[in-house]
Order: sequence, then C-alpha cells, then structure tokens
Amino acid sequence: MGHRVLHVIPAIAPRYGGPSAATFGLCRALRSHGVETLVATTDADGPGRLDVPLERAGEYHGVPVIFFRRRFSEAFKWTLRLGAWLDAHVTDFDVVHIHAVFSHSSIVAGRACRAAGVPYIVRPLGTLDPWSVSRKWLQKQILFRAGVTDLLAGATAIHYTSQDEMTLAESAYAPSGKGVVIPLGIDDDVFREDGVAADGSSDAATREPYVLALSRLDEKKGLDLLIGAFDEAVARAGEARWRLVIAGDGPADYVARLRAIAASSPAASRITFAGWVAGSEKLRLLRGAGLFALPSHQENFGISVVESMASGVPVLVTHGVNIARDIREAEAGWVVDRDQATIAAALAAAMSDVAEARRRGGLARVFAEQFRWPVVAGRLISMYDDVAGPRRMPAAVGL
Repeated sequence: MGHRVLHVIPAIAPRYGGPSAATFGLCRALRSHGVETLVATTDADGPGRLDVPLERAGEYHGVPVIFFRRRFSEAFKWTLRLGAWLDAHVTDFDVVHIHAVFSHSSIVAGRACRAAGVPYIVRPLGTLDPWSVSRKWLQKQILFRAGVTDLLAGATAIHYTSQDEMTLAESAYAPSGKGVVIPLGIDDDVFREDGVAADGSSDAATREPYVLALSRLDEKKGLDLLIGAFDEAVARAGEARWRLVIAGDGPADYVARLRAIAASSPAASRITFAGWVAGSEKLRLLRGAGLFALPSHQENFGISVVESMASGVPVLVTHGVNIARDIREAEAGWVVDRDQATIAAALAAAMSDVAEARRRGGLARVFAEQFRWPVVAGRLISMYDDVAGPRRMPAAVGL
C-alpha cells in the first residue's frame, strides 16, 4: 500500500524558480510509483495572483493541488484559511513534506502536524545556510522565535538536497541527527539523445559558442560578476565568437540593473537577455550551449545546473553551489572561487579548449544520471517508509 503524502509549499508559480518546478516533478514521480500526493499552497504570483480555484483540490500542471488566498506579504505569504484546513485534514495523510522554513505555510503546517501526531519532514531549500540567514537577519530571528525553532525541533526528518547543505545548516541553525540527503530530480526528456557519443560525451562541434546563465534573476546568483568576467574572458581568450545568454526573470529593479551593467560592458553587443524561458525553448538553450555558468553566493542544489549536465554541457559554478564538490570530483565542469578574475580565467579556459569542454561535458552527462526522477523517487519513498512507519489513516486524498 502506497503512502499518502501532503506537500506544503508557500507558492508554486513559475516565477519562484527551482523549488516550484521541483515540486511538480517530485509529485509526478511519486505518483508514478503509487504514492498519493496533494500539494497545499497559496495563489501567490509575485505582485499578482494565479488564476486558480481556491480551497478545493484540482489538477494543476498534472498534479493534485489545493490553493489558498495569499492575503499579504510576498516574503512571508500569510494565508488565513490554510491553517484551518490543515488542522482539519492533516490526519488524512501518512506524512507531511514541508517545503521552506521562513513562511507562514511552513509554520502552521508544522504546528498542525505536532498537534495531531502526524510525522513531518522539512525541506529548508537552502534557507538555513548561514549566508542565507544573514540576509534580512532581524526578520528571520523574529521568525525563529515565532515558530521556526519549533518547526525544526518537531520534524521527524530534515530533507537536504546535498551533503554541503546539511553540513552548513547543522553548523549554525538546524538540529543535528535529523538530516537526510536526497537530491532533487530532473525529467527524462532533459537528457540529450542526439549529439551524444556512445561514451556519453557531447558533440561540442555542433554547439553554439555561448555561455548560458539560466535561473531566477536574483542578487545571490552573481550575474553581475558573470557579466564582468565574460568581458575579461573574451579579451583574454581572443574569442570573438562567444556570447553570453542570460535567461530568466526577477524583480524589475534588479533586472534593470543587470541590463545597465551589460549595456556599459565592452562586450555589450554579445550579451543577450532571453527573458523567461520554458518548455522546448528552454531545452533548446540548454542543449545548444557551449558552457553553463552559475556563480552564486549560495545555492543548495541548482536544478538548472543539473539540467545542463544532463544535456551534456559542462558547467562553471562557484563553491557557494552546494553540489560543487561533487561536480569537481566528477570533473563535470569548473569549480572556482567567487571573484571576477577567477571566474574570467575559467571562462577563458573553457572557451579556448574545445576538446576539454567536450570531455567534461561527457562526464557531466554521466554524472547527471543519478538525478533522473525515477531514481530520486525511490529514495524519497524509502525516507517516507522510515518516517511514517506502520501509521495508516483511513481517509484518502480526494479531488
């Protein structure tokens, strides 16, 4: 008999990037293994709202979801009705998987589970990293006292997506001994079938000479550094063909600042902002790139990094990306310190040595095999087995 798992997350609109996208893939993968899932979330979509029915479960992007009105606070996503619904329905599930920490939905979900004796798992999304907590520090200290400390203390398990994420979280804010490391997954259709040799190496000769940065556009991603480093790299490598493509969206003021930095760059004519991409357009950009770059301050996983590797594209990441150590050991790309000169040197090396880029791209694709959703789903189910034990409730997830 499969588990019934409730997933609670503050928002799932595409603008929120990896955590939202991962929730859909995760639930679809679990359902294909016989696990019943329901996502409880808000209708938040930045300053607006998703056009969705409220307070009744239905299919959304192929996944059962129930939405509640986000009343105020884009950061905290306070919602009046979700807490009451959780109090009434949390015992319908064997396990509750809470995604995020510093959000109203997470705090009320933990409280409801503890009151009802339902085991729950918290996935912090990298927010317990000391660097992340240091951003808006005072607000987060208030939230620790308002419910986050109890949320973490009462969790049966804390789900980290990399070993480094767990190490950093437990070094500062997370209780030790509860961590389970299970990565996120990516869809099978991301893996290249064309242009890949029998040994898994990518056909670099068919790739376009561009560096791709694809992510939610946020200050922590280090894209300002990447623009400066790209200037240096093309001059150093003498590579007039290479371009930098920045794909994604974010707060209007930050996007405008990035565009201004790019416009004042000596390489301005070779820097393109592609905007938000999805579906076939996203796959086209991933599969055509010569290199993927993400020089983040902090990244607990980096779905776009793994998607690039699955496409046979070598990656350039900084140590702030928590799977950087694994990437370095697999020789799946370049791992560098987070400063402009060092990033520029690595970019120049990747641009000027096609054979080495091909080799690392092949190793990247082999390394990415472990992140296919069917593989990850099996590990998640094992975690649910451990957390839920023999507990079973008579109610089922209904639409």
